[in-house]
Amino acid sequence: MDDSERYAWIQLALTPYVGAESFLALIRHYGSAQAALAAPAETVRKLVYHKQAVAAWEGDNAQATAAAEAALAWEEQEHCRLMLLSDNDFPQMLAEGITPPPLLFLRGRSELLHRPAVAIVGSRHATPQAVRIARDFGQALSEKGITVVSGMASGIDTAAHQGALQANGGTVAVWGTGIDRIYPQTNKALAYQIAEQGLVISEFPLGTRPLAGNFPRRNRLIAALSQTVLVVEAAPESGSLITAKLAAEMGREVMAVPGSIDNPHSKGCHKLIKEGAKLVECLDDIVQECPQLLQYTPPERPAPQTVRNHTQHEENAVAAVSAEQPAEHPLLTALGYSPTHPDSLAQALNLPAAEIYAQLLELELENRVAALPGGRYQRVK
Repeated sequence: MDDSERYAWIQLALTPYVGAESFLALIRHYGSAQAALAAPAETVRKLVYHKQAVAAWEGDNAQATAAAEAALAWEEQEHCRLMLLSDNDFPQMLAEGITPPPLLFLRGRSELLHRPAVAIVGSRHATPQAVRIARDFGQALSEKGITVVSGMASGIDTAAHQGALQANGGTVAVWGTGIDRIYPQTNKALAYQIAEQGLVISEFPLGTRPLAGNFPRRNRLIAALSQTVLVVEAAPESGSLITAKLAAEMGREVMAVPGSIDNPHSKGCHKLIKEGAKLVECLDDIVQECPQLLQYTPPERPAPQTVRNHTQHEENAVAAVSAEQPAEHPLLTALGYSPTHPDSLAQALNLPAAEIYAQLLELELENRVAALPGGRYQRVK
């Protein structure tokens, strides 16, 4: 593809109200983006799905021209790329089960799009235990060379990305905004880290705000890029269940982590499991179901500087110290792994409520328990 056709492709892809299906219909009919842009409005009207899209052929299409110029200027930045559907390395996964987007904005390591991938999704208002589980799965998958895909939302998404980055592996964040707009803003530092060590993707024009209608489109890309979708924690109305539904429709594996029956954020996972999703407790559950995830051999990467080999003397010392660790705090044993009210703990341990609250405060300061809405508490680890 020469430069003029590439420019026309980008301009057509960024034309308002021209979606992926209309774009492909125009390319198939006219043979090129340049021919499609030069076509008369009356013939274009028969091929596009949105009536307002024809306005671009009736006027001068200044909005698409400005968007294309901005996109090409953005691409001049380091590690930034506009990936076209016509590019040789466009990921095949995105052409299976969905109408592929004609244009993707990429920042970071595009090679991650060609590795085995697992999407980890879940509640934005996740419990501390679920956050830890998502982070642990992200790290474990990344250590095996499996790309972790998510949407960089608060809660489970954030934890999954963080876990993958801790393992010095790859993670892909699919955004529901323009790639120049970080959302949520609280994840600004995480966004920069993913762009540096992993990959950020968006199919939306630069400047696109976080509109509610954009996130189902983002979810379909998350599902399409992954061989497996793992839901860690989700309420019945969660957008994560949309991602899981889309994945199932694409023929991808859907898996879910069970939770407490008292936790409303676990009911979505339980619903998925009842409908046939695989119940997952550990990494082995995933790779046994999807052994193809391990067929990729990741290149050797230097170990983090904080990791070093122990001498036998050091290992013996560590073992000795571990053997001297005291037994688990009785309050933690009684608390278990379900959200629990202090009054229930007082009754179970036959202790005054005031003493239970004092112990919970101490454990919370040690980051061993977390306070939840409704006055309940849950173990962090």
